[in-house]
Parts: sequence; C-alpha cells; structure tokens
Amino acid sequence: MKSGISETPVFQKVLDEERVERVPVLEVFKRQPKQVALTALLRMPEQAPGYIVGTFIFTYATTVLGAPRNFVLMAVLVQAVLGFLWVPVAGHLSDRIGRKRMYIIGSVLVGIFGFIYFGLLDTKVPSLMFIAIALSLLPMMTCYGPQAAMIAESFTPRLRYSGSSLGYQLASIIAGGPSPFIATALFATFNSSFPIALYILLCGILGIVATSLLTDYTNKDISEEYDRFTPPRAAAN
Repeated sequence: MKSGISETPVFQKVLDEERVERVPVLEVFKRQPKQVALTALLRMPEQAPGYIVGTFIFTYATTVLGAPRNFVLMAVLVQAVLGFLWVPVAGHLSDRIGRKRMYIIGSVLVGIFGFIYFGLLDTKVPSLMFIAIALSLLPMMTCYGPQAAMIAESFTPRLRYSGSSLGYQLASIIAGGPSPFIATALFATFNSSFPIALYILLCGILGIVATSLLTDYTNKDISEEYDRFTPPRAAAN
C-alpha cells in the first residue's frame, strides 16, 4: 500500500517476483532509450500547441488583435471545459480503434487546426475568434486521451514507472515550456501568425513519426516483460 492505494496487479507481480530494479532510471536509458526519446517526442503535438492556445493566446489576442482580456479569458474557460469533457471520450475511442491510430488522428488534427485557428483569429471578428479559442484544445486533447496509457505501455513492467515519468517530463522541457517563447519569437521576426501555424504543423508531424515508431499494446497483455530479464534471486543462484 502507498498512501492507502493498492499497487496495480502488474506492479504487484513485479514485487512478488523480485524484479524491481535498484537503479531504474539508469536501466531505462540502458534498455529502452528509444522508448524514452519517442514518448517525449510524441507529446509535441499535445504539449507545444497546448501552451500556445492556453497561454500565448492572451498576449497575441489582446496586444496584436486588440481583443478585450475578459473576452479572451471567457473563451479560454470554455476551451478548458470542452477539452476536459473530450479527454475521456478520446481515451475511450482509443480503446476501440487502438492508441496509435487515435494518437495519429489527433496529431493530424493538430497540424491542420493551427492554420484554421490563426485564420479565424486574424479575422478579428469576435464570434469567429471566440469559436477558434473555444475549440482550440480539442485536437490536443484527442492526443491527450490515449497518451498516458500509450506511454506507460511502451515500457516493460519493471521499468514502467521510471520510463513513463522520464518520457512524460522530458516533453515539458522540449515542447511545453519553450513553445510560447518560440511563438513570440516567430511573430516578432515575421510579423505574421503563419510561421506559428507552421511550427504547430511541425509538432504534429513529429508526433506522427514518433507514434508510428512505437509498438501498439492496446488490449494486449502488458504484464509480461518486453525484454529478457533474470530475476535477482535466480541470478544469485
């Protein structure tokens, strides 16, 4: 038990069979470096555009487009509610059609939506701007729904906690954190939103490529080790 919550059956099996690694982070990089890199890159279409439509939009809409801050705030609140409602739907659909397929669909939507998003915003028509902002999180949430399961399932059971955390958090460094600064720099350099849409498209492409290179474990047995492993007790004998 940890904080009153039981271990998952898969991890409990790892504990029972004494297959816990002493230094799991090093072991992940040694045995599954590809999965660490790919799970970080596959978050590009969710993390980077997500920060653009959630934070950069306040600066862009108010200072460049002249929209009232309360108007933008209300649109972002609607965006958050719609995104929240769509996440479990996207996750459920990924159980039906496969996580890879769902994630690729989401990445394609992200890449395309960037141009629609800024096209509507740049009209400066309040109703179109509101629609663009309110709907802007849905493509990213199409990726976010299956994301946690897909990342976790990419790692062998005894390395799953550390591997998932590494891949997930590395994306915040390469995707989420820098994206508002990149968007600001692109607009300052080109005085146009088009390069930002191209950046979002690039994120979508990276997500498609990274997802394509991962194995889809949807509805498969994820309790068995993905690589050969000798338990410590057996090794000692």
